[in-house]
Amino acid sequence: MSSSLTNSGDGPVVKRQKLSASEHPSRTRQESRIFTPFRTIGLVSSTPVPFTAIPLGKTSFQITTSVGRCLQTYDLKRGLNLVFLTRPQTPEDITATLAWKDRVFAAWGSGGGPQGIWVFKRGKKIAELDLPTDLNSPITQILIFGSWIVCSCKTRIEIWKSSTYEHYTTLYPTSAPKDGNELTGGICHMNTYLNKILAGRKDGSVEIWNVSSGRLVYTILPPGKNCGAVTAMCPTPALSLLGIAYAEGALVIHDIRTDKTVIHLNASEPISSISFRTDELGAGDDGRKAGVMATAGLDNGDVTFWDLNGGGRVMGILRGAHNPPSDAGAVVGGGVCKVEFLPGQPVIVTSGLDNSLKSWIFDETPYSPIPRILHSRSGHAAPVTRLLFLPSDADGADAGGKWLLSAGKDRSLWGWSLRRDGQSTELSQGNIRKKAKKLGILGSTLANEPSTTLEDLKAPEITCLAMSLNRDGGMGANAGSGAIWQKGNSGPKKPTDATASGVTGWESVVTGHRDDKFVRTWFWGRKKAGRWAFETGDGGNVSSVAMSPCGTFAVVGSETGGIDMFNLQSGLHRQRYPSKLTPAQARKLKIQQAEGGVAKTFQPGLGKHKKAATGLIVDSLNKNVISCSLDGKVKFWEFLTGNLVDEIDWHPMVAITGIRYHAANDLIALSCDDLSIRVVDIVTKKTIREFWGCKDGINDFCFSNDGRWIIAASKDCIVRVWDLPTGHLIDAIRMETACTALTFSGTGEFLATTCEGQVGVNIWNNKTLFTHVPTRHISENEIAQISGPTVSGEGGHGVIDGAFEDEADEDQDSTPALSLDQLSEDMMTLSLVPKSRWQNLLHLDAIKQRNKPKEPPKQPEKAPFFLPSLEKPKPIMGVEEKKADESIAERSRIMKMDRLSSEGAFTVSLRAGGESGDYTPFITHLKTLSPSAADLEIRSLTPNPGEETDELVNFVSALTSRLKQKRDYELVQAWMAVFLRLHMDEVTRDARLAEALREWRECQEGEGRRISDLIGYCGGVVGFLRNPR
Repeated sequence: MSSSLTNSGDGPVVKRQKLSASEHPSRTRQESRIFTPFRTIGLVSSTPVPFTAIPLGKTSFQITTSVGRCLQTYDLKRGLNLVFLTRPQTPEDITATLAWKDRVFAAWGSGGGPQGIWVFKRGKKIAELDLPTDLNSPITQILIFGSWIVCSCKTRIEIWKSSTYEHYTTLYPTSAPKDGNELTGGICHMNTYLNKILAGRKDGSVEIWNVSSGRLVYTILPPGKNCGAVTAMCPTPALSLLGIAYAEGALVIHDIRTDKTVIHLNASEPISSISFRTDELGAGDDGRKAGVMATAGLDNGDVTFWDLNGGGRVMGILRGAHNPPSDAGAVVGGGVCKVEFLPGQPVIVTSGLDNSLKSWIFDETPYSPIPRILHSRSGHAAPVTRLLFLPSDADGADAGGKWLLSAGKDRSLWGWSLRRDGQSTELSQGNIRKKAKKLGILGSTLANEPSTTLEDLKAPEITCLAMSLNRDGGMGANAGSGAIWQKGNSGPKKPTDATASGVTGWESVVTGHRDDKFVRTWFWGRKKAGRWAFETGDGGNVSSVAMSPCGTFAVVGSETGGIDMFNLQSGLHRQRYPSKLTPAQARKLKIQQAEGGVAKTFQPGLGKHKKAATGLIVDSLNKNVISCSLDGKVKFWEFLTGNLVDEIDWHPMVAITGIRYHAANDLIALSCDDLSIRVVDIVTKKTIREFWGCKDGINDFCFSNDGRWIIAASKDCIVRVWDLPTGHLIDAIRMETACTALTFSGTGEFLATTCEGQVGVNIWNNKTLFTHVPTRHISENEIAQISGPTVSGEGGHGVIDGAFEDEADEDQDSTPALSLDQLSEDMMTLSLVPKSRWQNLLHLDAIKQRNKPKEPPKQPEKAPFFLPSLEKPKPIMGVEEKKADESIAERSRIMKMDRLSSEGAFTVSLRAGGESGDYTPFITHLKTLSPSAADLEIRSLTPNPGEETDELVNFVSALTSRLKQKRDYELVQAWMAVFLRLHMDEVTRDARLAEALREWRECQEGEGRRISDLIGYCGGVVGFLRNPR
């Protein structure tokens, strides 16, 4: 059966969202209705600003990095665990940092805008330095020595007093042609040189200034004419010796006291950072001599170690310490930003433009000139492209709300913990460095040639991913001894792998990669690459992936329209969609097509997509595989046989670019190239909602955890939220840059987003968990423009904070509140009385019988003779009888008073209703009585056959009147059942009562037939709509 996009005139109309909100004035909101910023994760050292380290005692060090407008401090002794985040965040990006004693100085701002220098202590701002009014260039370096705070700018040096933070003076380097006075090499201070600083210039010279007098003391000229600008300087442990690096690769050790070059070295690439080892070890053939220097640059990810003894030589190169600059250009960050030996330790710390911070340690036994990794903290080196919260575990655990998967352009797959940053890790793709050595990339550690990039050894960029934890083995999953990502459908598979994984679990993540025909599997529990790499059946590149809810099968879609299913335990191909025909079936189909006798139903082997399969879904029962494609069709395949059972054809009006599935309500959402999102019921195959409003393309979209919302991010930098029941646009957030990926947690707590060009992931809180959010439609003028989450969480709100906020009056729902009494006079209405009231009334005798004690209470046993009591006990029976008499008398008096007052109100209201014909006050009073009180009142009705006012007749008339009003239907039935059980004998003796009951029965039968007809009609319509045709 084919379903059309448009509806015919006699068919149901697809409900769309409301596009206008003229009833409410337009206004720009300052915050989102539903989401509040929480924090940003995934940032470690995401800017070119070098880190700063300071010792705490003899063995502990704190390392501070910049992540934009916030500083993060890590403790090396705790394994680079995060200990401090600075608050508040700076108004502009941080340009320089320095840790001094127990404080951290941070300079922020660029030329032409606001600037400042803030002082932080244990993450809190405690002071701020006053800047000169004429400062219009960013501060690039901070240096503190003695009683001076020195900051280097592009063409000037600012001086403050460290004791009072008072600005002291400004130094201007001597002018030179072609901007030669620019301070490209920064500043440094030499020990024992009182009040002296050295400044490296663009023209290659190094100036020595006295900061106290503000005078230029001396100028060190470059060793040659073509050395270039000074790029880095660092004092050596030996007095008066200074290491200077130049832009053309020259590296010299210069004696500033005699102005002579001691050692002249040549590096293959420009050096941006120099550091010297200070524990007097590491050099020489056995590592027992002093004189080790480390250098690094931004043009590669290597760290070079030099032995300065005997004129200097390269003693080793740490290849791939950080990612080198990518072949893709500036998209993927790379290069080493800074290297620094920790004072007195065989440990070196490095940071790179790949958003990572690492510590390395030198082994003394056996001696190695190249260090090994000690600690590492890192994140994505390139913008994030895909996000996915973990689904629920097989046991229903809420790990899905704790862990987040992200894939980026740096070819990595990360798992982020929202509860503890130290648990976040990259899923391993094997030992990349070991592979590189085998291929000869890292074979020659002493070569001075630029190292080959290591990114080619990783899997290509991830474009799609899917996950199911039902068969995940956790850390105990046994992957066998086979290699990772075994390729080929017909290659040898080790049976031990499948046998072992059958006991402990197997892979739980599958990923598709850019311009690659293989889908790769991953172990989530072990955070490593899996055993299989599945190839598409038609040889096309992978365009979409999916996993069955049971976690056993992976479904792969290709750019040429093919769809294949693989078993994750054995790695074998299991099905193709459409299924592959046998020779006999192919001949039969060919004959039928030639004769023109092919049935209108879908034949086996037919129905393959003509264009790329852009989305795949497996339903919750493993019954159907649902696919969508750029050919404008949504196809429903039988999971086991591979046959096409149904399709929705929207060609040529739209091409479908993505699909999302919500298992609880069996709905799929499809994004189309006409900038709409259509929601389809997979049972009826009907479009139930259409959402419009996105502009310039839909980047990503998802369902909320309860299936009530659809959240979409478009290229117009807006994230929109639609409410499925009402079809309204209920929230929208305008971001600074376009949101490229988003996902909603299974627990409903968080929304994760990532924006264009950002390597971090923004986490938003869901306020609706603890507060009401109106579903009133909003217009484009009401879209909130708010700043996103920050690393420090400043300006964000916790999930529970929304429970204590006052709700805004102007955001109330526009729909008027419906009456709880009766919606319409033609509609039968039930009462709001609790169900237990009228149910207990029908079975009151049984309840009283059940509550009777089974046996009389027993007296407590006497104590043994050897335990005499302190006083002679009083006779128990007398006391019990006295208390019982008092209780009976009191209860009798209270019950008598209650009965008199209740009977009075009951009788008065019933008599008044009989005289006026309005029994509403009587019914209202009767509804307030408890089951036992109502039973007593109905029992107490007295017949008066010969008088005008008969309580029995009036009671039946009251029930008949309520039935005609179509109100309190269940109460009327219960009251009448009790009345007939108690007063059936009076009915046979009183003609007036019998006539009143006859009138009630006619009304009851007529109303019963009417309700039965309505229920039958509704049931028939629902059955007709649900019946697939």
